[in-house]
Amino acid sequence: MKVGIQMDPLSSINIDGDSSFRLGLEAQARGHELFVYTPDRLVFREGRVLATGAFTTLRRVRGDHFSAGPETEVDLADLDVVWLRQDPPFDMGYITTTHLLDLVHPRTLVVNDPFWVRNFPEKLLVLRFPALTPPTLIARDLATIRDFRALHGDVILKPLYGNGGAGIFRLDPGDRNLGALHELFTGMSREPMIVQKYLPAVVEGDKRIILVDGEPVGAINRVPQAGETRSNLHAGGRAEPARLTDRDREICAAIGPTLRAHGQVFVGIDVIGGWLTEINVTSPTGIQELERFDGTNAAARIWAAIEARKAQGAAP
Repeated sequence: MKVGIQMDPLSSINIDGDSSFRLGLEAQARGHELFVYTPDRLVFREGRVLATGAFTTLRRVRGDHFSAGPETEVDLADLDVVWLRQDPPFDMGYITTTHLLDLVHPRTLVVNDPFWVRNFPEKLLVLRFPALTPPTLIARDLATIRDFRALHGDVILKPLYGNGGAGIFRLDPGDRNLGALHELFTGMSREPMIVQKYLPAVVEGDKRIILVDGEPVGAINRVPQAGETRSNLHAGGRAEPARLTDRDREICAAIGPTLRAHGQVFVGIDVIGGWLTEINVTSPTGIQELERFDGTNAAARIWAAIEARKAQGAAP
């Protein structure tokens, strides 16, 4: 197949951790051809959705991990699959790319389905499953946030559309910074904030579970540095092996049908102390760490699911 990957610049990635890179390597191993472009080169012109990029070969060689052909413009309708893989922020620029990709999907299979990526933001999709999540508040009003904190004592405050651990604050009962943080957040954006009850189990790790077509394939544990609340790998968290528990499988069984029915082929969920905190559909990570720890080739499972969807779409 001809496969487009809409992602951040290849030159800037960490080949030992980047999931898009691993997906691209697996695609090559299965005989697929890669066309790589950045989201700023995606355009709509007179009824066609086009991207300027290059047909590219990947290799696991640090400092020499890709070779790109000449820059060329491609009609995405001529590709078989397009990966929506640029990192957040989940802003209007990101959302606009999902609208453009909607125009070629499903004739060109876009993964994950851009309509539902747009409507399933990481921290909002979990609201559909309140029995699985810690006490959660979405609000902008300071008095409402103060009342929630008074009820639960120790809370996490974070931007609703943030990523990578940026802007996450723990406010314990003695912390006096809520007012100042509220001023900071509301001064930077018009969006509400998300507040959740603090889960002490986070010191033992934040489990990232990889789901393929709604089914769990494995997990890693992300452990925060000493004195740090955030366990995100981008924020200095350490990845460790992890196993799926009965509770993890219960969570996956509850959310899996929704993910599968809405074209979310590759998803990473976050579980702390048995509670679901996020469902990551935009640009989930973790498959390289999973493969190093226990040999699970999640990339192969993901491509098998995509190839099966293409085969079903081609059937009479």
